Amino acid sequence: MRLARASVTIGDMENPTDLIRRLENLLRAGTIADIDPEAPRCRVKTGGLETGWLPFFAPRAGTDSEWDPPSAGEQCLVLSPSGNPATGFVLYGIFSDQFPAPDNSLSRRRRKYRDGAIVEYDTENHTLTATLPAGGTANLTAPGGVNITGDVRITGNVAVEGLLSATEDVTAGAQNISLVNHRTKGVMPGSGISLEPTP
Repeated sequence: MRLARASVTIGDMENPTDLIRRLENLLRAGTIADIDPEAPRCRVKTGGLETGWLPFFAPRAGTDSEWDPPSAGEQCLVLSPSGNPATGFVLYGIFSDQFPAPDNSLSRRRRKYRDGAIVEYDTENHTLTATLPAGGTANLTAPGGVNITGDVRITGNVAVEGLLSATEDVTAGAQNISLVNHRTKGVMPGSGISLEPTP
């Protein structure tokens, strides 16, 4: 898509009304009226008008690309280089009373989703947090494996499909029963105590 170039001609000078209209249309504030995710395009309500289908900006749209479409009712700005809204582009992401900022901290970057999920990173506390709504699930597909450096604490049940190995030991229960040091060999009936396992 080629960007339209803004130009002023002798005809514009002779028709100042058209020139003023084009200048007013260079930048028009509005709200997202409708979205076509297949195009992708959107319509914008601005003043008493509604634009045609216009492309909207994305964080990345090249070899690396990102899909994060606007929401209906979200405040935006229509940029029309030629002064003609039919050739404009939509810049969205302006907070409003309907869609206020999800945070007010200068040290925290937070992303809030429509279902209540929140993903944030706090540079002051060096903490990455992901909070999902009730019933939410997290899926990670890593064919090359997942490596975690640091202590891991899990609240809830853990199911493993495949081999589970530990380089040191595994303990269980309130008594911290050791998988390595518990007695398993030479068990006798009654009060006899088994020997430690052999390698």
